Amino acid sequence: MGKLTIGLPDHLVPAAERESFRQAVADSAPAMAGIFAWGMVTAMAMLKAGLTAGQALGMTFIVFAGSAQLACLPLIIANASVWIVFATALVVNLRFVIFSASMGPHLSHLPWYKRLWHGYLNGDLTMALFSQRFPPHTQPERRGKEGYAAGVNYMNWCAWQIGSVLGIVLASQIPQSWGIAFAGTLALLAVLIPLTMNAAALAGVVVAAALAVLTVHWPYRLGLLAALIAGMVAAMAVDKLIGRREKKEQT
Repeated sequence: MGKLTIGLPDHLVPAAERESFRQAVADSAPAMAGIFAWGMVTAMAMLKAGLTAGQALGMTFIVFAGSAQLACLPLIIANASVWIVFATALVVNLRFVIFSASMGPHLSHLPWYKRLWHGYLNGDLTMALFSQRFPPHTQPERRGKEGYAAGVNYMNWCAWQIGSVLGIVLASQIPQSWGIAFAGTLALLAVLIPLTMNAAALAGVVVAAALAVLTVHWPYRLGLLAALIAGMVAAMAVDKLIGRREKKEQT
C-alpha cells in the first residue's frame, strides 16, 4: 500500500483500521438487539408464508434485505411471476444504490473484491453511522474508513443472520404475545432517525410514510413500492431546489 493522501505512514495503517473497527463495533452495538429482533420477525414471516426452512435460509443469506424479503412474500404467496418478484425486490432495494454512491468515493482506494464484499454487507445501519463518522468533505482521506465500514457491517450481518436462523428454528415456539414484531419496528426507527439529517431526507421520509399509510390496503403491498418511489422523488426534488437556492444566493 502506498502513502495515504493524508500522509499516514504505511506501518500505522493496520493500527488505525483496528481502532476504527473497535469504534464501529461500539457505535453499532446499541442497535444490535433491534436488528436481531427484526431478523427473527422476517424469518418467521417467511415460514408463515409457506417457504421451507431451506428456502428461508437461502433467502436470508442471499437476499439479506428485510424490507425486500417482506415485500416479496405476498407475491410469492400469490404465485406471481418470478420477474415481478425480482422487480419488487429491485425497487425496494434501490436505496442501496444511493448508499453505495455515497460511500463509494470513501472506499475507492480498496481493491474491487473488497468493495464488492462491503457492497454485499452494506445496510441501512452502515450508511447511517458511516455518513455521520465520515461526512462528504472527508472523501480524500482513507484512514480508518475500511475498518469502520467492516466493524458496522459485520455486527449488522451477524445480528441479522443469528436472529434469522433462530427465527426459522424457533418459529413455531415463539408466541405472538412476545411482541417481537414491535421490537423490529423500533429497530427500523433507530436506523431511520440518524439518516434524516437534512430537509431533503425529511421530505422523503414524510412523503413515503404518508403514502405508505394511505395505500396500506393495496394488494401485494404495492403501496410500499409507490411510497418508496414517491419518497425518493420528493427527496431528490427538495435537494435540487435547495441546491438552486444556494447557487442563486452565491451569485
